[in-house]
Amino acid sequence: MSIQWFPGHMNVTKKAIAERIKDIDVVIELLDARLPGSSANPMLAEMTGHRRRLKVLNKQDMADIARTEAWLAHYNALPDTKAIGLDASEPRPAQRLLQACRELAPHRSSMTKPLRLMICGVPNVGKSTLMNTLAGRKAAKTGDEAGVTRIEQRINLADDVYLFDTPGMLWPKIIVDKAGYHLAASGAVGRNAYDEEEVALELINSLKGPYADRLVARFKLADPDTIPQRHDEELLEEIGRRRGAVMSGGRVNMQKASEVALNDFRDLSLGRITLETPEEFSAWLAAAEAIEAERQAKKLARQKKRRGGAAAGPVEQEADETDEADHGPDGE
Repeated sequence: MSIQWFPGHMNVTKKAIAERIKDIDVVIELLDARLPGSSANPMLAEMTGHRRRLKVLNKQDMADIARTEAWLAHYNALPDTKAIGLDASEPRPAQRLLQACRELAPHRSSMTKPLRLMICGVPNVGKSTLMNTLAGRKAAKTGDEAGVTRIEQRINLADDVYLFDTPGMLWPKIIVDKAGYHLAASGAVGRNAYDEEEVALELINSLKGPYADRLVARFKLADPDTIPQRHDEELLEEIGRRRGAVMSGGRVNMQKASEVALNDFRDLSLGRITLETPEEFSAWLAAAEAIEAERQAKKLARQKKRRGGAAAGPVEQEADETDEADHGPDGE
């Protein structure tokens, strides 16, 4: 089952960005360095058009160094785009962000022509922490769960630099299933929008190949050489047993086992991990786009068939409405 989360306040954010973007010189998109492809908002890319962009791989201190370098090279190869890695809590790297923005828009460098920046990103990616670091004060509220920031904020970073913060925003339909699970594993999705066991199983699936040694070291798993071939459910059950999540009768509490796996990923107990490479994400996206294109073609064919015949009956109308709304919940 795919994960979707686009509550009402995100639609408000979308409209606010569309209005504000007309006056912006550089769009800063904060990405989670542990999932750079999954945390890149395709809707934001459409809205910002050809404006200069700075891709910031935040939380790089939690990500795989080699994979971070691969992602930076991938984004730096795009037109009108710069990419840097950043740990939002460190002041000196944060200043690199300002320098990169000035390089992207050198014509905006005076009080009469101030540099106008907008920072965007998925929920819980660290925007508020970064803004507080840049401003040198507690200018934005921070938190460890999705949806803390709900209103647009403006901060004057210098006499000639204005930064507009926006609430965390996903997009109405996540077509790459892996992206939805990775976002949920990182904490970017509201807790009521996913099943923790499903997300934990997908997390293990992403880890057991490239990071099997981390799972073995952390959870003392048996048969370490066979980890990549073992079923995800089997590994999660063993994690639960190793961490004492056992109920009466010897059964493993899979909910507690899932919480253990997710928390250990989020708090760095498993070490520096990146869940996807540029090549992997490109392949997932291409496959998902092909499926979505086929779905849209079938939907269009149904609509043409209806227009060529009698008016749609109640059953056909209901089916079409369901098809339109299959992107998941759009409320809290």
